[in-house]
Amino acid sequence: MARSRILVVKLSSLGDTLHALPAVAEIAKRLDAEVDWAVQPAFAPLVECFACVSRVVRVPRPSETRAWARALRALHRAPPYDLVLDLQGLLKSAIVARAARAPRRVGPSFAREGSALFYTETAGPRNRARHAVEECLDTVRALGFEPLAEPAFPMRVPDVDPDALAPALAGRSGPRVAVAPFSRWATKNWPAASFSEAIRLLAAGRDARLYVIGGPGDRAGAEAIVRAAGVPAANLCGKLSLVESAGLLKRCAALLTNDSGPMHVAAALGVPCVVPFGPTSPDRTGPWGRGHVVLRAPDACPLAPCRKRACPRGDGACLASISPRRAVDAVLSVLPPSP
Repeated sequence: MARSRILVVKLSSLGDTLHALPAVAEIAKRLDAEVDWAVQPAFAPLVECFACVSRVVRVPRPSETRAWARALRALHRAPPYDLVLDLQGLLKSAIVARAARAPRRVGPSFAREGSALFYTETAGPRNRARHAVEECLDTVRALGFEPLAEPAFPMRVPDVDPDALAPALAGRSGPRVAVAPFSRWATKNWPAASFSEAIRLLAAGRDARLYVIGGPGDRAGAEAIVRAAGVPAANLCGKLSLVESAGLLKRCAALLTNDSGPMHVAAALGVPCVVPFGPTSPDRTGPWGRGHVVLRAPDACPLAPCRKRACPRGDGACLASISPRRAVDAVLSVLPPSP
């Protein structure tokens, strides 16, 4: 008997795709289904690491009009699916879901922009006062199953040798700690000076081997952070692909990071994260699972979490008031004991 075919639509972003993974993995297992996943090309390499996904369908942004139209036509002409799960809940994702021919199209409880009109049903009542992973698990219940008590993130990431990436750190004996000091929102970035001081304290206190990660556009900023720290640290910004960064994170004992994509990757891999949070809510988008430390300064700004890309007060106090010493103590608390 042929396996059922499911199309998952979760086009972006890095964290959002990871939030959907436990629900998709559980559904694929319960239905013994073959899963295709529609995603924007930038995030396709990460989705290709998901153990439950058979094929990745690259769907460009709607702003790339011709490529977007070609992708929709290809989906419509492909063999029909038995089920489509839209875990994005936006108009653009609903159009993708509708383009794929399937008798059943399930959308998320948080559907907006009129996307619900494209589904045959939505999964569960709307409840945004919970983590995004839990919201996605509504689809498991909608299909008649109860999610696992401990959702899983089945991923295959490349084996990366940190010593080959940073030979200058190979002689150090301390734990490997990754540092991700950049995000897409300026308001989510803990001050660069705080990262520099934290790097200095970690290198001095535990002889830590420190790896700064980010994209090509982050390289100059990372160089300034490392220079100000005044201790050996590897600036790997722009040197690793998305999945290679995941492979490096898997080899690290902890990650010091903003609320950003690397945080979600590390959490999915079971790597403890220490995260200063300011304008966003850790209850919704914090690192999933146990062993993480979220740092907040609730008295520093009454507006936090404001969910704004530009600080309403102009001083970034919600993050600036979190001291490097406090962050370092949190990292030390999640590291394995010294031998």
